[in-house]
Amino acid sequence: MPDWEKRFRAPRVGLPEWAEDAPDRSLFVSNATGTFELYAWDRATGARRQVTDRPSGTTEGTLTPDGEWIWWFSDTDGDEFGQWMRQPFTVPEGRGADPGDLDEPAAPGVPPGFSAGLVLGRDGTAVIGRSSDDDGTTIHVLPPGAEPVEIYRHRQSAGVGALSYDGTLLAVEHTEHGDAMHAAVRVVRLDGTPVAELDDTEGGSAELGLSVMGFAPVAGDTRLLVGHQRRGRWEPMLWDPLTGEETPLAVDLPGDVGADWYPDGSALLVEHSHHARSELWRFDLAAGALTRLDTPAGTVSGATARPDGTVEFLWSSAALPPRVRSTTGRVVLDPPGPRAPESVPVADVWVDGPGGRVHALVQRPAGEGPFPTVFDIHGGPAWHDSDAFAAGPAAWVDHGFAVVRVNYRGSTGYGREWTDALKHRVGLIELEDIAAVREWAVAAGLADPRRLVLAGGSWGGYLTLLGLGTQPDAWAVGLAAVPVADYVTAYEDEMEPLKALDRTLLGGSPQEVPERYAASSPLTYVDSVRAPVFVSAGVNDPRCPIRQVDNYVERLARRGAPHEVYRYDAGHGSLVVEERIKQLRLEIEFARRHLDLAPREESLDRSPARPAEASPRPAREG
Repeated sequence: MPDWEKRFRAPRVGLPEWAEDAPDRSLFVSNATGTFELYAWDRATGARRQVTDRPSGTTEGTLTPDGEWIWWFSDTDGDEFGQWMRQPFTVPEGRGADPGDLDEPAAPGVPPGFSAGLVLGRDGTAVIGRSSDDDGTTIHVLPPGAEPVEIYRHRQSAGVGALSYDGTLLAVEHTEHGDAMHAAVRVVRLDGTPVAELDDTEGGSAELGLSVMGFAPVAGDTRLLVGHQRRGRWEPMLWDPLTGEETPLAVDLPGDVGADWYPDGSALLVEHSHHARSELWRFDLAAGALTRLDTPAGTVSGATARPDGTVEFLWSSAALPPRVRSTTGRVVLDPPGPRAPESVPVADVWVDGPGGRVHALVQRPAGEGPFPTVFDIHGGPAWHDSDAFAAGPAAWVDHGFAVVRVNYRGSTGYGREWTDALKHRVGLIELEDIAAVREWAVAAGLADPRRLVLAGGSWGGYLTLLGLGTQPDAWAVGLAAVPVADYVTAYEDEMEPLKALDRTLLGGSPQEVPERYAASSPLTYVDSVRAPVFVSAGVNDPRCPIRQVDNYVERLARRGAPHEVYRYDAGHGSLVVEERIKQLRLEIEFARRHLDLAPREESLDRSPARPAEASPRPAREG
């Protein structure tokens, strides 16, 4: 089996979540069976068991504070529309332990919908957020042993944020002002009565967002940890909704800063992201002191402080596969089976672009350039590529390609102005930055100008199709996974939160600003596409729906343009490893064939299916 397939198939685990009042009880995601599913882990006994077992996989779940119940979100074949289920953490005596045998609807009185958040209280109360095309966003409170009560409804996007320690205060993120990229925060009682509002958008006129990070985890403390952008980047502050007092925090680190509470409420666990890498710090609230925690260079993809003061974190780099580590120096949780083979490290490149300096990450194969080169464009757009392990780019390197990943305008991690640069000329702005990096790659002798591949998934797939049409002389091959292909039809069919995002990005709906949707739609330029195109799409995708992909492919077929399309029975990407390997193999073979590159023996490997893992491409965010 070639190394590139081993990286996907190597068993992996996510960062374990633990129950607040029963810290030995944990829940994590793993690909041990070949599909991402939820697993329960009793740290006291070491026992682990699989919680879910569904054909399309399961990744969204949580524990009640007492650790007695596991809640997980059930959709249909990846369509993201569904309801919450639950099962006991401990298998009752005499009951089967097969995944699914213990499940029951957790909130049967709440209508199905797209998930808009969930918080669970210490007294058994659940607060459930959901959205649908008909209802917009609704929030329901489910007291123990009672029927759910709707306490919030609005056409614009909103989500459940956090519940106070005593279960009396609920923090809600909302965009009632109409700006889907910059939320306000409202705190309410559980009957929906407003308590306080924090709105940095000034009713929608200012592009400053807020995010809920969590209430203080101790009794009697009603302070809420809130992320804000008042100084041009994400950073935390404290806000007491009962008194209105705001407490700035002197976390003077460059780049974006996130935070969470230590369990005793005395300090904050700070996650610092800067220039595609991240690290952890401890901020002592009484002393105002910031202390760096010992983490290797690379990317921390999640972290949690334990009751004993240690910190567990999921870490990787482009060269080294992920592992759940502790600040004690030990590995917290290792999956069974061999580790994924290592890859090559990334190099940082900074290129002058029309909107400022553009950061790109480059991986080179062995040998001398110029190389056939894949520009692997991230999704989001509110996302960024980082120095983290990724099996997809590593596979291209194994096949002799250089890989370039560009954190274009619109990416997170480079300040608010960079992220918010996408306005009205959506897609075209990002492609300007990609073009600047492409010119550097050719001039530097890294990339063969005759063998440039534009590729990506979700928003990256959208930029791929748009780039092939607006820059037809620049690209030799295009590979677009779960893309936006026909912007107007995508708007008609997509989930409601993404309609709100599109209205924010483009300044209105297709009926209000048709010229902007036309200028930003790949379908507008489809007749200019010269490069062969490979398109893959999930037939149940609510974010980049299948009908608009079919419209684009039909136009390619009508004029006989070289293309292939692959449809699969899932949503916005696949959680099944063999499916993801199949898609990447098809992409590699398509690119090599159209670039007149001799196929490598390992790219044609047809090994039997084995338990495996693959990370889905970043989802188009709402």
